[in-house]
Amino acid sequence: MQLIVGLGNPGPEHANNRHNIGFMAVDEIVRRHGFAAPRRRFSGELFEGRVGGEKVLALKPTTFMNLSGNAVGAAVRFFKLAPEDVLVLHDELDLAPGKLRVKLGGGTAGHNGLRSIAAAIGPGFRRLRIGIGHPGDRDRVTGYVLHDFAKTDREWIEPLVDAIAEALPLLVVGDDAGFMTRVALLAPSPESKKKKKAAADRKAKKISPPDETAAQRDD
Repeated sequence: MQLIVGLGNPGPEHANNRHNIGFMAVDEIVRRHGFAAPRRRFSGELFEGRVGGEKVLALKPTTFMNLSGNAVGAAVRFFKLAPEDVLVLHDELDLAPGKLRVKLGGGTAGHNGLRSIAAAIGPGFRRLRIGIGHPGDRDRVTGYVLHDFAKTDREWIEPLVDAIAEALPLLVVGDDAGFMTRVALLAPSPESKKKKKAAADRKAKKISPPDETAAQRDD
C-alpha cells in the first residue's frame, strides 16, 4: 500500500495558489481513479482507492503547509508504512513551470512542507517535484508561492495534472522513467514547447522558398 500526499494550504483563498499545486494534482488523481469520498482523518482529508490494481491512499493535510508532517506522520504510524511507501506531490521553485522530477530522499531545499514531513518520518520518502518557476529574487518567494497562478498558466497546469493522474499507475509500480516519459508526451512543459518551436523556426529558415521569379521566366 502506498500513501500519496498532496501539499497545499486549506481554504478557498488558497485554492489557486502556486503552493497548492500538490492539492490540485491529488484532486485530479482521486477523480480520475474513482477514489471513495474523503474522510476527515489524521488532520487531513483521506481518500482510498486503487491505482493499477494497487491499493492507494491519498492525503491532503489540512494543517497548513508548515505542519504537514503532523498529518503525514499520523497516517504513516497508523498504517505502519515505511518512508519509501510515501509519495509527496509538491511545488518546486527550482524547476521551470510544468517540469517534473521524481526523487527519493534528499534535502528539503527550504520547502517548509517537506521539512515538516522529514522531521516526522525521516527524509527517505519519494517526491514528485512539480515545477512552478522562481520569481528571480529570494525576497519575493513567499509572496510568489502564496499568489494565484496567472490565467495563462492554466494552459499548462490543467494538462499537466491530467497527465500526472493518467500516468500515475507507472509511478505506483516504480517505473519512474516511464512515468516521466508518458507525462512529457501528454503535457509538454511551456519550456519544451518553446524549444520545439525555436527548432522548427530554425529549420524553416534553412529551407529557401522557391524562386517564383525564376519559375515565371522559365514559363
